[in-house]
Amino acid sequence: MRRAGILLLAAVPVVLAAVVYALGAGSSGSSDADAVDKRVSAVQREPEDAKSRAESERAQDEEVIADAPPGLAAPAAKELAQKIVASAENSTLDWRSAYGYIEDIGDGRGYTAGIIGFCTGTHDLLTLVERYTKAHPGNGLAPYLPALRKVDGTGSHRGLDPGFTTAWKAEARLPAFREAQDAERDRVYFDPAVRLAKLDGLGTLGQFVYYDAMVFHGPGTGRDGFYGLRERALKKAGSPSLGGSEKEYLGVFLDIRRAAMKDREATIDTTRVDTAQRRFLDEGNLGLRTPLTWQVYGETYTVP
Repeated sequence: MRRAGILLLAAVPVVLAAVVYALGAGSSGSSDADAVDKRVSAVQREPEDAKSRAESERAQDEEVIADAPPGLAAPAAKELAQKIVASAENSTLDWRSAYGYIEDIGDGRGYTAGIIGFCTGTHDLLTLVERYTKAHPGNGLAPYLPALRKVDGTGSHRGLDPGFTTAWKAEARLPAFREAQDAERDRVYFDPAVRLAKLDGLGTLGQFVYYDAMVFHGPGTGRDGFYGLRERALKKAGSPSLGGSEKEYLGVFLDIRRAAMKDREATIDTTRVDTAQRRFLDEGNLGLRTPLTWQVYGETYTVP
């Protein structure tokens, strides 16, 4: 089902032409020209926010979600998803062991930390600590909030060294901070990705493909943010909700995502796509059924 609120970028020239024709035919004068300019300008601005289009018409969308199977949101499938992501993010299936993980991996995003790779340079770690501090004032990370705000958007450690990493590891031993990490992972990454995949008519594998892309590329609206990647894929192949082939669409999405990874860094390892998600797709495992075997960074992982 193609929802009216989600316009593909390729359709914009047609819309522009329709607006100009409808307003211009049989009319004259500067007021008519001004009206055309204003409406054309509004249509031209439409492509700027892929995320708002993807999240439009929520009431209608909620009916679709309610009718869809649990998919990746089912407890066992969600647990499996965390294991697969952890194999790429932390080289382990024991994703709960990563609550206290923190290091600078040299990607220009400052410290990467926690179960989903929250970063001091990409706003999500700051938001996590702000929300956690609001619920738990006086926690061990709260004194670092001024520094976190200053380094947000950069790779800098200024004001964080030498104590922040120790404070993070100590706080990660507390159930409340672990729950906060879980909640922020779900709010920012898991829930939006699964919801949108269901609206696109994707099964459990497709929902995971969206989730892992959301984690790696971030929930951005730019060309290589998650929402930008999705719209580029929709221009090349229709999603199942638009009458397209699920396997073909996911193949196109993975192709675009892999290219975006290489654009970011030519030497980047893309095995989380090539020998994990692509393998599941080639096997026709659209339901992400176990047992599963995949490779990431040369290591083999198996879930029985």
